[in-house]
Amino acid sequence: MKFGPAVTLTLRRYAVFAGRASRSECWWFVVFNLGIGLAAAAVGNAMQDPDALRALSLLVLLPWITLAVRRLHDIDRTGWWVLLGLLPVIGTIGLLVLFCIPGTPGGNRFGQPADPSNDGQSSQAIA
Repeated sequence: MKFGPAVTLTLRRYAVFAGRASRSECWWFVVFNLGIGLAAAAVGNAMQDPDALRALSLLVLLPWITLAVRRLHDIDRTGWWVLLGLLPVIGTIGLLVLFCIPGTPGGNRFGQPADPSNDGQSSQAIA
């Protein structure tokens, strides 16, 4: 999945906890957040207003949590594993490792893969 479709899909599904999210969808959204965060920090520094970055953080909190839950679903883990991120350092590293694991091939208890290329089949074979 490419950058534009990944970010668009994530933002369209900003409050959807069901289903699965591919690794590319997850990491492209991370890149998007980093870029927007840097821009917000630059604008906040130029205006001498630290609230610009805080406001952005609040705006992307729900889409990020739902994406993290769907990414965990892709590796056949429940969404409750996202609470691991509440542990200061160990939790963040643990989630980082989990987000790097390839999704389960084919369907799992959370549905079919979000990206047809995850299970080695073409989109025509799934239809």
